[in-house]
Amino acid sequence: MLFIGIDLGTSAVKLLLMDESGAVKNIVSREYPLYFPHPGWSEQHPKDWYKETMNGIKELLEGYKKEDVAGISFGGQMHGLVILDEADEVIRPAILWNDGRTIKECDYLNNEIGKENLSRYTANISFTGFTAPKILWVKNEEPENFARIKKIMLPKDFIAYRLTGVHCTDVSDASGMLLLDVKNRRWSAKMCEICHITEDMLPKLYESYECVGTVLPEIAKELGIPSTVKVAAGAGDNAAAAVATGTVGEGRCNISLGTSGTIFVSSNTFGVDVNNALHAFCDANGAYHLMGCMLSAASCNKWWMDEIIGTKDYAAEQSAIGKLGENHVYFLPYLMGERSPYNNPNARGTFIGMTMDTTRADMTQAVLEGVAFALRDSFEVARSLGIDIRAAKICGGGAKSPLWKKIIANVLNIRVDVLETEEGPSLGGAMLAAVACGVYENVEAAAKQIVKVVDSVEPDAALAAKYEARYQQFKQIYPALCPVFDAIL
Repeated sequence: MLFIGIDLGTSAVKLLLMDESGAVKNIVSREYPLYFPHPGWSEQHPKDWYKETMNGIKELLEGYKKEDVAGISFGGQMHGLVILDEADEVIRPAILWNDGRTIKECDYLNNEIGKENLSRYTANISFTGFTAPKILWVKNEEPENFARIKKIMLPKDFIAYRLTGVHCTDVSDASGMLLLDVKNRRWSAKMCEICHITEDMLPKLYESYECVGTVLPEIAKELGIPSTVKVAAGAGDNAAAAVATGTVGEGRCNISLGTSGTIFVSSNTFGVDVNNALHAFCDANGAYHLMGCMLSAASCNKWWMDEIIGTKDYAAEQSAIGKLGENHVYFLPYLMGERSPYNNPNARGTFIGMTMDTTRADMTQAVLEGVAFALRDSFEVARSLGIDIRAAKICGGGAKSPLWKKIIANVLNIRVDVLETEEGPSLGGAMLAAVACGVYENVEAAAKQIVKVVDSVEPDAALAAKYEARYQQFKQIYPALCPVFDAIL
C-alpha cells in the first residue's frame, strides 16, 4: 500500500509518497503565488492550492502503481480564512496566517471580550494570525462578502473538501482558529456568537487520524487512483510535524531551530498556563499539546554571521568558542519582537555584559546561548503545568550545529535526539493516512515504527549546573529592559 502526505505550505505544496513500512518513496514540491495587496496583508487563491496539489499528486505517482494508493492526508498552514458561498464557491482570496490586518479586531477580542474570557472559551487569547479576528475583519470591512458566507474553512481542509466533497476539519488545526473549545474538542458556541456566525457555518470536526470519506469518483478517475482511497482529516502543520518526529504521548518534546523557533510539548491531559504564554491546542493523536514560538531562532545566528561579522563560515566561528557555561555576555534574541512567552512586538535584540576583554567568540557564543535560554523560557512554562520532559527531538537548520545542540541539551538539562529524516508535515500526513487505513493501530504505534533516532546529546551535570546559574541571570534581563523597549519605539 502507498500513502500520500500533502503539506500545504505558504509558498508551495510538498507531497510525499510513503509505503506501509514508513519508507519514503518520492517527494514533489510545487509552488504557487503569494499576494500582498496592501502592506501587512497576505493572501492566496485556494484555486492555486488545488491546481498545484492535483498536478503534484500526478507527478508524485509517476512510475509507481497508482492502484496501490490507499490513503491521503494532510499537514497544512494554520489559521488561514477560506470562505465559501451557498454554491461552495470561494468568496474572496484566503487571508493567511501571516496577515497582520486584524490589529483592531484582536484588540477588541483581547480587551473588550477579555483575555480571561477568551482563555475560558478557547484556551487561548487572540493573535492577528488567528482565524476568528479575520472573520470579524470581513464582517467589519467587507459586509457584502460576510453576508454570503455559507462555510468557513482552513487551507488544508479546502483541499480535503475538493477531494471528498466533505466539509471537514481536524481538532488540531481548528484549535488555532480561536473558535474551538479546546478542552472539550468542540466548537465554542460563545465564540460563534462573538463572531456573528452559526455553528453550521463551520466544518464537521474530526480527529486527525479519522477518515472523513473517500475520494470522489471524478477525482479518482483524473488521478488514476482507486475510488476507495481514504482521506484522513490531517493536522495543522506543527501537529503533523510532531507526528513525523514522534512527538506524541505524555511529555514528548520537539524543538525546531529554523528561522523561527518552536518548542512543542505533547501531553495526555489538558492544561493552560495562567498567562497564556504558550498556545494550548488539541494534538493529532487524540490528546493535547502546548507550543511556544519564538520569532527569531536560527535567524539570529544568520543575522550575526552574515550582517554583523560578515562571514558564511559558521563552523569556523563556532570552533573559536572556548569554555561553555562561563560566558559573561548575554544576548536577547528578539530581533523581530517576541511571541512566546512574552507576546511583545516591541521587544528587541540586545547584547549586555560586554567588557574590554570581550571577544568576537564571546559574542557568537552569546547568540547561540541566548536562543537556548529563550527556548527554556517556554520550556519552563510547560514544566509549571506539571509536564515532565526528559528528552526532546531537534530539527531545523540550526540543529546541524553540534555545538548548538550541546548548548541546548545543557541549558534545558535534557537529552536531545537527532532524527534520521526530517520531512515534517508531509510525512506526518502520510502517517496519519496509514493510521486511518488501519496499517497502524494508532498514531503512537506509527511513530514508534517509523521515526528513527540516529544520534543523541546527553547533558553534562557540571555544565548543566553552570547553565542553570546563567539562565537565572538571563531571565532577569527582559523584565528589566521591557520599559526601555516600549520607550525607544
